[in-house]
Amino acid sequence: MTSPLSPPLKTTDLLAYAALGVPLAMAALPIYVLVPNFYTKTLGLELGLVGLILLLARSLDALQDPVLGYLSDRTRQRGGSRGRWIAAGIPLLALGMCGLLMPPALSPPALAGWLVGALLVTYLGFSTVSVSYQALGAELASDRIERTRVTAWREGLALLGVFVAAALPEWWATALGPQAAYARFAVLFAGLLVLMGGISLRWTPPPQSPAPLAPPGGQAWRSMFMPLRNAQFRRLALVFALSGIAASIPATVVLFFVEDVIGRPELGGAFLVVYFAAGAAGMPLWLIAARRYGKAGAWLLGMGLSIAAFVWAYGLTPGDVQAFFIICALSGLALGADLALPPALLADAIDDDEKAGLARAEGAYFGLWHLLSKANLALAAGLGLPLLALLGYTPGSDDAQGLLALSVVYALVPCALKLMSALALVWSGLLHTPDRHRSAN
Repeated sequence: MTSPLSPPLKTTDLLAYAALGVPLAMAALPIYVLVPNFYTKTLGLELGLVGLILLLARSLDALQDPVLGYLSDRTRQRGGSRGRWIAAGIPLLALGMCGLLMPPALSPPALAGWLVGALLVTYLGFSTVSVSYQALGAELASDRIERTRVTAWREGLALLGVFVAAALPEWWATALGPQAAYARFAVLFAGLLVLMGGISLRWTPPPQSPAPLAPPGGQAWRSMFMPLRNAQFRRLALVFALSGIAASIPATVVLFFVEDVIGRPELGGAFLVVYFAAGAAGMPLWLIAARRYGKAGAWLLGMGLSIAAFVWAYGLTPGDVQAFFIICALSGLALGADLALPPALLADAIDDDEKAGLARAEGAYFGLWHLLSKANLALAAGLGLPLLALLGYTPGSDDAQGLLALSVVYALVPCALKLMSALALVWSGLLHTPDRHRSAN
């Protein structure tokens, strides 16, 4: 038996909860997009080495997420708040980001070691905050459409944070240089993280879903991986993994593509701004599509739009600035579906446990969800960057074979993976799973 439908959340409640999404997204963009470019082109580390470091650091990071989800659930079981974990992770994340974006002058081997350490601290803080934050979001409503509003508000404000992270470093870099620009951004980020985190912790409404039940003694490991017994979660996880890798590869190499294929490195920030602004602007459209076609159906439409955009990107040549702006807008619009709809589908999957008489365990679910997200990013960086190096691509080079390899990895590989994810979504049966709409009364 599922929980009774919760009343609609006020706009102020949604804003309070979503506020923390702004700085979290500001951290995500540098970690996943800017760091490879910063540590290779600006600081001089080898491309393959940076890719290997990112792969190892993200793999180690992903292993902690199920543990953090389990601990978050245990806190809720004992009458505590997930906010304790959010508050604990905020200073770690601020410290890690400052270290990551403000590295001292070091030799290449020492700089590589610094990158490893800064990434591990940053990832620990980011995961500690994010797992509990997203689990809390899943508990704020029991109505499936209302959950889509929660995730849309969170991801919409997150895109605002990404917008800031894409624009400010590039803007400051033109006047100050990249190192000074990233240092200034790190200080701004730390201040906003504390401010927005305080707003969310103070004014987010209490959860509507019941607290998870404590597992039998000695079954912590089984509790952490309990979501794997949920068939709907397994199907959703496959779709999410394929789609996530497809999105992570171009995110990892986009600045290389802008500089060496489009030939306009000074527009890198502008392209990212258009991409994320389109994602934010299109979020209401995906809410409408979810109501009309269901969340899974709307997500499938987003996948089709993404494929169309990246197929076009493969044919671009130096100077195709206007075409790439349009591609950024279209793929950014598709990004909104990837951000808003899968977490809402995940929250719905937890209902199956409740219907079966099992305990809800949002922390365990979002812990595994974060593991999948990071595995996607680790594979994108750890395989994509070394693959580019193996195929002969060198950042800043005009070698025809290397540029062809860059275009294939940036555009065609994601298209193939996104098509596989679309087919997996059709096969999963999620398109035929009805959303639980609020009664008209």
